[in-house]
Amino acid sequence: MSDSSMHHADKAAFAAALEAQPVWDRIETGVDAFGLPENMLLHAGPAFASVNMIAKPILNSACVAAVYEGVATDFEQAEAMIRAGEIKLEPAQDHATVTPLAAVVSASMPLHRVVDANNSQNVIYSPINGGGRPAMRLGLRSQAVLDHIRWLNSDFRDLLESALTTPVDLLSIACESLRHGDDCHGRTPHATRVLMAALEQGINGGIRDTNMRDFIESSPSLFLNLWMAASKCIMMSASAIPGSSFVTAAGGNGVETGIQISALPGRWFSAAARPPDGRIDVDLPPERALPAIGDSAVVEGLGLGAMAINLAPEQLKGLGEFLPADYAERSARLLAGSHPQLAGLDCRVGLLARAAREHQQGPIIGLGMLDIEGDKGRLGGGIYDMPATVFNDAMTALEAAGEN
Repeated sequence: MSDSSMHHADKAAFAAALEAQPVWDRIETGVDAFGLPENMLLHAGPAFASVNMIAKPILNSACVAAVYEGVATDFEQAEAMIRAGEIKLEPAQDHATVTPLAAVVSASMPLHRVVDANNSQNVIYSPINGGGRPAMRLGLRSQAVLDHIRWLNSDFRDLLESALTTPVDLLSIACESLRHGDDCHGRTPHATRVLMAALEQGINGGIRDTNMRDFIESSPSLFLNLWMAASKCIMMSASAIPGSSFVTAAGGNGVETGIQISALPGRWFSAAARPPDGRIDVDLPPERALPAIGDSAVVEGLGLGAMAINLAPEQLKGLGEFLPADYAERSARLLAGSHPQLAGLDCRVGLLARAAREHQQGPIIGLGMLDIEGDKGRLGGGIYDMPATVFNDAMTALEAAGEN
């Protein structure tokens, strides 16, 4: 989209987004940061219409989180409490939080705090990435997941806190990683190496624990949750601008996919989701793939991830056959413009609902595919083409509010 054709309100939102400087400055819990009740769990994407609509992988993770929190004594009791409404589930992004795939956030879980260095009121949270072990994001209900989340949120959290001696500039890490073949979503190994090397400098003697070292070296996605929070932080710097269609939220809950826009903060526009197009790596039929899930769609909502897949040769090689024919043109059509701190890179930022409606297409999103039954975890990876209907609905609401 050219600057001359951009709506004045979208120009204002884009300018505001370019001012954001997301940094990771500390770790807090949901209860301390924003008063998250112990009987409330936060999930990806828009709200579920009812407890009977909760996707099985998210239900599994919610049961694990309830036991972790001590609200339930076992997984069976946790599910009964969820179905009875004694434990409530709400969208994470409605609480300034982003969470990957089927992972849920509970009150006492440690969360990365990412703040805009130019606006201390713009704060976003994300859980610690579960890495290559039995991670909650995979939507499995097991003792192994519970054990790992306990270790992650204690021993590994302590390591991160001890190493975080100064705020970490996330935009500069993202910029460097994009120059080295990452896309900041499906592929983040370079960013993770840069992040962990910087953190290790804050630890006397470095990281000597073998288990900790093995976890870090086998978990190239550790940067992702931080960048999800950074992406959301940048998007939220453009929130509440009258008339603007700048996208400030994006995600899926395994049933529906949805967005929010600047001019109508807090209001989701959703549609039924379908599974990503991809290759299933296990011996299961395509019908076992869960529809689009995860708040990691904020990365593409910003403009990176699959929307900048040309910068990540390995991602392009692995997912290229599942990309729509016009994938290379989506960036120019749907995104507001270039970011000065990403200068020299072939990418743009700032998803606009106006542009999506004009071209009747949404962004392409790189997503992991989960088992719809919640038994096998990750099935593979693919490309999700977000439907134009959510953007059409957002623009209809914007015009009805007299903010066009």
